[in-house]
Amino acid sequence: MNKCALFFLILSIIFLSLCKVDPSDEDQTGIVRGMVYITDESSVTVKSSTVTPIEGATVSVLNTELAAHTDASGYYILENVPAGRQTLKVYAPGYLTETCDVDIKSETETLLDFCLSPQTGGSTFYVSTAGDDSFPGTETNPWKTPSYGSQRLQPGDTLIIKGGTYILDNYEDRLTPSSGTENAWITIKGEKGEKPRLEGSGNLFASVDISGSSYIRIENIEICAAAGEILRDGITGTGGNVKGVLLKDLTIHHLNEFGVDMGDIQDMQIIECSITFCGFGSIGGPQGENGGWRHVLIHGCDLSYSGYHYTGGNNPYERPDGFGIEPSSGPITIYDCTAEHNKGDGLDSKAQNTYIHHCIVANNRCDGIKLWGGGSKIENTLIYGTGDGDASSSPWAGIVIGTDEDNAVFEIINVTLHENVQRHGYPIYVQYDESAPISVVLRNTIIAGGYGHAYFGDSVELTAEYNIFYMPTRSDQVYANGREYSKDELGLLGPYNIHADPEFIQPAWGSAGNYTLQVTSPAVDTGTSVGAPDDDLAHTPRPQGAGYDRGAYER
Repeated sequence: MNKCALFFLILSIIFLSLCKVDPSDEDQTGIVRGMVYITDESSVTVKSSTVTPIEGATVSVLNTELAAHTDASGYYILENVPAGRQTLKVYAPGYLTETCDVDIKSETETLLDFCLSPQTGGSTFYVSTAGDDSFPGTETNPWKTPSYGSQRLQPGDTLIIKGGTYILDNYEDRLTPSSGTENAWITIKGEKGEKPRLEGSGNLFASVDISGSSYIRIENIEICAAAGEILRDGITGTGGNVKGVLLKDLTIHHLNEFGVDMGDIQDMQIIECSITFCGFGSIGGPQGENGGWRHVLIHGCDLSYSGYHYTGGNNPYERPDGFGIEPSSGPITIYDCTAEHNKGDGLDSKAQNTYIHHCIVANNRCDGIKLWGGGSKIENTLIYGTGDGDASSSPWAGIVIGTDEDNAVFEIINVTLHENVQRHGYPIYVQYDESAPISVVLRNTIIAGGYGHAYFGDSVELTAEYNIFYMPTRSDQVYANGREYSKDELGLLGPYNIHADPEFIQPAWGSAGNYTLQVTSPAVDTGTSVGAPDDDLAHTPRPQGAGYDRGAYER
């Protein structure tokens, strides 16, 4: 353990010694939160200017399924951690793993930071269009083909692909790295200042195949089909269990199938990637056999225009989503992402514990956001333009929740959902065809502009408070609790629910809109602080005025 991590462990021991765990806490839980970062060895304080947060680090509780990923500021939070002595582990691509024993007090928040050290060792190899595979793969004598280079990497090694276009036109041209280790990831990345282009053709299965591999890092590469040619997947891992993957700063586009295609994947981060114009969808995959998608973080990505490219006939995939996965254990976190103009859904997750926040989901042909797994939450998100300008009657809605899981819980907090009254459909429907009893919390949310009412099936226990409902052409605004609520009865649905025009700056349908609030909006300063996020969709701190605003934006 390096001395920085030891310093914070000592602080944690001092903090925790103040509260010994009582035997009665055996079945209770607590919260652990903190920061993961790297700093100069001479630094002994998190306030030092040398601190650099680590995004996408995995913090887990050993011998449990509990895990979390750090955000862009290096912060993590683990909830429902069993009380008592627990061992936390943190690892991140390019850094050495750290563990720490900590005593968890029930109903108490424990602060624990981790300072990681960079991994050392491993060799760096190079690929260039001017190289030769008979060369040693050095910077001055690089290999020629990325596939050849990828197959020669050992744990801890890095392959740098120099700028240029690389043609992949047969099965042997796939990049197929072996596994790294937890403390020695394999890295494949484009040369700094360049973005090498991998062009697939000949109906190639995939550009990169990491099936059965672990601890792989891929960065700064463009993947696409050659003009008029077929490349099916960008990156696939459907042929075996995959663990520990970082995909960062990738541009993946104009493929026949998926941009990223996974079945059973654990601990994956997809960060600052553009994955667009994929025939089957930006991110997806088949039903997994071993838990499906587990502990996945997607941040800062553009997942748009799925279904708008398909070469070689009619696309057999009816609803290409920006993100669409089969039933999985989760958790899945998607934030600061855009999903627009997909021919299917914007974001469709069948995983348990899906958390979508700070996202814009706009102008998708089918559903905006669809959730199937309990423990899921939508927060600080803007959803509009369902139907993408098509006024035909349809079963699509801005938000759809449907599950057969008894007693599942869903939350919709500070969301702005806008529909066009021309499209004959519901703005939101929950448990329309399903009968399992579930709970839904709807708070500080705006649902406006729809033709149909907001629908919550008879098996839904709804907590609705501080919401604005504005379906301008109808008297009934909500169906819930086995009855309709007119615009004058929303107070009976829950405290401080109202019917009023939210007064958006520029609502839109089929095109870009501006859903910030006018100064006279009834949403300004009228929300509740209970359960509200600390900032808004644009990361503006809440509150800005005398109170919290309703909807995704704080004025």
